[in-house]
Amino acid sequence: MLGDETHGKRRRHPDVAGTHGTHRGNAPEPNYLDHTEGAGLMTKAQALVVDDESDILDLLKITLGRMDVRALTAMTLIDAKHQLERNRFDLCLTDMSLPDGNGIDLIRHIAEHYPDLPVAMITAHGSMESAVAAMKAGAFDFVPKPVDLQLLRRLVGSALRLRETAAAGEDSRSAAGANLIGDSRAMEQIRQMIGKLARNQAPVFITGESGTGKELAARLIHGQGPRAAGPFVAVNCGAIPQDLVESELFGHKKGSFTGAVSDKEGLFQAASGGTLFLDEVADLPLPAQVKLLRAVQEKSVRPVGAQQEVAVDARIISASHRDLNLEVDKGHFRQDLFYRINVIELRMPALRERPRDIPALAERMLQRIARHHKGQAALTLSDAALEALMDYGFPGNVRELENILERATALCDGSVIEVGDLYLPQADGPIPAQVQIDDRVPLEDYLGEIEKKAILDALDETRWNRTAAAKKLGMTLRSLRYRLAKLGIE
Repeated sequence: MLGDETHGKRRRHPDVAGTHGTHRGNAPEPNYLDHTEGAGLMTKAQALVVDDESDILDLLKITLGRMDVRALTAMTLIDAKHQLERNRFDLCLTDMSLPDGNGIDLIRHIAEHYPDLPVAMITAHGSMESAVAAMKAGAFDFVPKPVDLQLLRRLVGSALRLRETAAAGEDSRSAAGANLIGDSRAMEQIRQMIGKLARNQAPVFITGESGTGKELAARLIHGQGPRAAGPFVAVNCGAIPQDLVESELFGHKKGSFTGAVSDKEGLFQAASGGTLFLDEVADLPLPAQVKLLRAVQEKSVRPVGAQQEVAVDARIISASHRDLNLEVDKGHFRQDLFYRINVIELRMPALRERPRDIPALAERMLQRIARHHKGQAALTLSDAALEALMDYGFPGNVRELENILERATALCDGSVIEVGDLYLPQADGPIPAQVQIDDRVPLEDYLGEIEKKAILDALDETRWNRTAAAKKLGMTLRSLRYRLAKLGIE
């Protein structure tokens, strides 16, 4: 507790929270040295702390000292700039309000002149707009007041682990980026953007059509950042029954509802120290959206049936194939939540926008399919088959390409896949570069009809054997069951 650290010489400032008497402090505080000394950090870390209140500076300096981090302080924007010129720092903590400017001015200055220095904003209680503005300006993360010691320790640990990531060089980042196959300009831009997003903790919203690789992008952001050693927890919000969403995300206490026979940790707690990926976030019911908004703002959750909140340290990455702006206009998604989770947007390109990547994707997929069928050599595509794939519009994107190749592998008699093995729509005639869509029909409904037809065809061919149909479609039985329920197929 910070009050103990001052040995009674100064009363605790209300903007810095201790850990006694709150639910947040029930867990033992992590020993920061455990995270650094074994990780190859050769020099003592140094932080710049900027605040115009001397008692806050003293308290944060003492706290950082207990973490074996040397802290230098500044009370104005100009003082902070002078400190940056004279010293090398591994982390910067800055308050929003400064006598000669504000923290966002300092964040922009650091982003321009010291791009490798992570900077975190100390925000006033309930001032999430400032936190969002800071992260859009380039902040690594934010710390809400009153400052919770556990969250501060974790933030410092994450920020300093960036040095390890940088010390590892480009090799690790290149290896991680290799999962994004393709050398098109669009994929190069995605790789560069992922590298930038991995260096901060801002909430990311990934957009793109179904099958474009949104979860893969989220995993790469997690894997290239300082939270890589922590858990990556992915959840499909549309696959959770609506009456269980809050329990799954935030946990519950024993007896809080029928069937709650024991305490259960939620996905937020399970992702603490790592990343929580909320896929199809637009499917969350409105009551759960309210609690998610608070979890993002306060970095804490309240399990169902609990009286106190639990501090959580999970980076939020969300995704949806829907246009959330339209969902907000329809009243299906909260505007304030959209504003919080859409601090940075990453758009995954459709496969038809990068046809030159199809040969490399197809080759990698055929190799993977061969590995799954042990003893079978990887098939190849004839020139005509490859040309047909590159001319096809792929409304289902990369996922559809994989399904087509899986089916072609099963139907091909030789070692080379021909056009006739692909079963592409309009394969006997010219294949359009883009799918012609009726402007009066929403894209989601159009894609739903394509998916429904493909599933029904597979079920008919397998005499409604769902296990065989799932294999034919290149998906798991559980995934097929979910799609059957979603499309209303009995």
